[in-house]
Amino acid sequence: MASTNDLKNGLVLKLDGGQLWSVVEFQHVKPGKGPAFVRTKLKNVLSGKVVDKTFNAGVKVETATIDRRDMQFSYMDGEYFVFMDMDTYDQLMVDRKAVGDAANFLIEGFTASVAQYEGEVLYVELPAAVELTIQHTDPGVQGDRSTGGTKPATLETGYEIGVPLFISTGEKIKVDTRSGDYLGRVNS
Repeated sequence: MASTNDLKNGLVLKLDGGQLWSVVEFQHVKPGKGPAFVRTKLKNVLSGKVVDKTFNAGVKVETATIDRRDMQFSYMDGEYFVFMDMDTYDQLMVDRKAVGDAANFLIEGFTASVAQYEGEVLYVELPAAVELTIQHTDPGVQGDRSTGGTKPATLETGYEIGVPLFISTGEKIKVDTRSGDYLGRVNS
């Protein structure tokens, strides 16, 4: 349990019958008239839904301890992604729902942050950008390079993104894991 006066960004609260909400931002408000209160913006840990919620100042709220660990993606086992804890070498099987969109950018050996609550995996978070190799893309047409257009390219994970026309098959590029956007070439 914590007081609303102890709120800080990133703190996970257990509200509304056990749902987990992460504090995105908060503001202590002391109006000239009436009691002080805390205005918060909370994000649901599982669904990503963001809501505004107001608490009276000093009210007790239940906190949840989320265990975040860096783990290395080892391999796929059917519908499960197998991650290995680099400290203990324990293996953890994570279903596709918990991995979410991170599955589009995961290759063997990548390190990801795996968040667990009471032994259940909540989500898998990748770094903001990852380096992947282009598995296939059609060659750009001579003369099209100055137009700034894009063409589809398939990454080594099988995910398809738009890349500039000058990118060719076999090149290593940097990809934004949040939006799936091309960020640039990787100089080898």
